[in-house]
Amino acid sequence: MGSTGGRARRGRRRAADLGRLRGRDLSGQLQDRATDMTPYRVGLVGAGYVSEFHVKALRRLSNVRIVGVTDLDLARARATGLPTFESLQAMATAGLDVVHVLTPPDSHTAVALEALRLGCHVLVEKPLATSVEDCDRLAEQAAATGLRLGVNHTLLGDSFAARAVALVRRGAIGEIVAVDYLRSSNYPAYRGGPLPPQCRDGGYPFRDLGVHALYLLRELLGDIEDVHADFRTSEAKGRDPNIHFDEWRVLVRCAKGTGNIQLSWNVRPLQHQLIVQGARGILRADFFSMFLTRRRHVPLLPKAVERVVNAIGESVSAAAQVTSNSARFVAGAIRPYQSLHNFVRAFYDALAAGAPVPAGVDEARTVVRWTEQVARQADRAKTAFVNRYQSSGRPAVVVTGANGQLGRALVRRLVGEEACVRLFVRRLPPPEILRHPRVEVALGELGDPHAVDRALVGATAVFHVGAAMSGGWEPHEAATVAGTRNVVEACLAHHVPKLVHISSLSVIDWAGHPADRPVTETSPLEPLPKQRGHYARAKLEAEGLVRAAALERGLLSVILRLGVIWSAGGEPIVSPVGIRIGKRLALVGDRTIRVPYVHVDDAVEAMIRAAQSPFADGRVYQVVGDELLTREELASSCATIHLPMAPACVLATAIEWLFDRLGRSAPISAYRLRSAYAPLVFDCRKAREELGWRPCAGSRASLAEYFIRGLSTTGSATSR
Repeated sequence: MGSTGGRARRGRRRAADLGRLRGRDLSGQLQDRATDMTPYRVGLVGAGYVSEFHVKALRRLSNVRIVGVTDLDLARARATGLPTFESLQAMATAGLDVVHVLTPPDSHTAVALEALRLGCHVLVEKPLATSVEDCDRLAEQAAATGLRLGVNHTLLGDSFAARAVALVRRGAIGEIVAVDYLRSSNYPAYRGGPLPPQCRDGGYPFRDLGVHALYLLRELLGDIEDVHADFRTSEAKGRDPNIHFDEWRVLVRCAKGTGNIQLSWNVRPLQHQLIVQGARGILRADFFSMFLTRRRHVPLLPKAVERVVNAIGESVSAAAQVTSNSARFVAGAIRPYQSLHNFVRAFYDALAAGAPVPAGVDEARTVVRWTEQVARQADRAKTAFVNRYQSSGRPAVVVTGANGQLGRALVRRLVGEEACVRLFVRRLPPPEILRHPRVEVALGELGDPHAVDRALVGATAVFHVGAAMSGGWEPHEAATVAGTRNVVEACLAHHVPKLVHISSLSVIDWAGHPADRPVTETSPLEPLPKQRGHYARAKLEAEGLVRAAALERGLLSVILRLGVIWSAGGEPIVSPVGIRIGKRLALVGDRTIRVPYVHVDDAVEAMIRAAQSPFADGRVYQVVGDELLTREELASSCATIHLPMAPACVLATAIEWLFDRLGRSAPISAYRLRSAYAPLVFDCRKAREELGWRPCAGSRASLAEYFIRGLSTTGSATSR
């Protein structure tokens, strides 16, 4: 009895705290849960990113037992380490009291209704639903069953948000004039397969993050009266190409003032701030850095003095809070997603005490209304945009990766020969290509099997150029490996007459190949691809998929292993020559090695000849230019440092050890250095004899000029 009574009293206190955040005191409405020591049996539906934090929050509660998890992807469900069930119905047979709905927003209603019908209380990840009508259906079902239904408005459990709201309601900064909510984010990398909602739906970013801003604005400024949104696709370098609308600016008119929402997938470092501007002060809550500061208006002070006093006071306060909260974080008193932990605890305290849940259907309904008004505009805009650029199915040569240097050169050659060309790309090509009468654009992701299949309908030939060039393993897995798998399957399904697959010399065992023998198409392949780097590993796997399909399934294909592509107008690549260290270029190992460049026009010539050749049995050709320069010759016009291979490898090993201690992937390793700067010569006689290919573009002088221009960009020893 004692422990149950204490739990109920704690539940009343937490519910009262959250009630005060919402402008009312709920403590007088609470009823003790029956004095039952049995813990709540909890099931999770959805094993995505957020499920990890729900599990951690639940494991901190003494009155909860996790029964298991279900997900449409059972492998992902098993990866959580929890007991896995094939369906919610199956999990319910094991006994459930509460269900957490952690699926994408468009499935929230169906899953929550099923859980309610199975006799379970429900906590739904935000947003509660994707329409007001669905909110009403959920409310009716909860009322009919007498069960509790809540939505995870996480920031209502955040201590800094609660303190900001309390200060505003005490009048600490006077009448509120405006509130700004600033958030930048990123999503887990797309790894191929059916598109996740953040890649599929134009409005998903606002459904995901805008909802937080809306319920906080309502807490601070009263009922929302109108919302105007502007969303766009940025041109920021390094932007996530899978997020269509990655910049959002939303103006929210409320009963007591105006709110501004800024969501970005480009702003770095990541930020999450709430700024409340009043007539007598300004509050700033930084949820990532964990502090809340206040600037005060002091009429008696001169303006200049007031600015200095506020700047010093805010800086000292922020520094003290960050130091204190960082220490608490290290000690485990504050956890990642602490506000979610607080909210989940408050939800279960409310259940135990018979109290209203922290955020129920009534609180969620208006938030869903305004969220959907904005998100659906973006959904329609993206759908209309993508629908303008889809395959017609007419006969055409298909080029993947057509926005890259090699892809653009190939397209120019094809249209110059009056071929009809279909570009399968993630982003629109330059206007001169987009508007060409013989060019058709099909937008899509290489990792998406359905998009690739649609793009290859009617293909008379496929040049598979697309691949990831940077980033971690995930983008390489999606674009290069899964993308190649999808291209292979679509070529087989649509009986494409010829696939020309663009591979790389990086698939060769550079470090282990004898220096006194030229590399041929039959030379051993890279035995340690994971040590070599993401690019080489992905290219090796992709080539293996094509070769296996040619051998075992009759895929009509040719594979070209191209050298390092260069052109006079292209973006220079310095890394095959050396490593930039400040204003100097470090030449590691043998300086007399000739770098295996190939001019883009020569590469295109080899691709065209491969497509026109009678060979289609998956055979491989190496393509490297004749007019090559040594690393020393290429770097002759700049300041250089020579590092013998042995000490360079020792330094690389130390760097690798340090990064490993930090839990990060090292940008360099001894093995990658030995591979990148191995003294190899490539024999291209097979391409000459069977394809009739001869390199004739570029010259030693133009190659030198190309490289000199590249010295203004940063290189890396790990690109190949």
